[in-house]
Amino acid sequence: MTGKRIVVASWLTLGVFALIGILDVLGVSALDTAVGVYSLALFFASLVIWIYAFGKVLVRNTQGDDIAVASWVFLQGSAPKDVRRHLLGATLASCILGFGMGFANPLGALVPMFQLGLAALWGARHGTYPERTLPPATTRGVRR
Repeated sequence: MTGKRIVVASWLTLGVFALIGILDVLGVSALDTAVGVYSLALFFASLVIWIYAFGKVLVRNTQGDDIAVASWVFLQGSAPKDVRRHLLGATLASCILGFGMGFANPLGALVPMFQLGLAALWGARHGTYPERTLPPATTRGVRR
């Protein structure tokens, strides 16, 4: 699997969040701070990932790749099905966990940005995109 480290990082960080978040919801109040700090850490890490992925996509776009947001972030047509299933599955799971645990710790709602950022990172680094084609030049409105 291409970009396996990104996929593993997505599930690993989600697993840690799920473990401490669910224990917090079940009443282990000692984890309130840990969930908040972990959620904020993932969110701030996601900002770095998003900026890097956006820069990488801009470079690829200027080199002739035809990249749209759907193919870059949501991996439509740019990633194998197993990669897409893993990365978007982790994003969906983090949304369910983050928003489901929102009553216990609202900062958990920030976590899906990390999972989606990893999908965007995979798309920026490993996605396959068609070559951009330019429309034919027209001479309409050109004076000679």
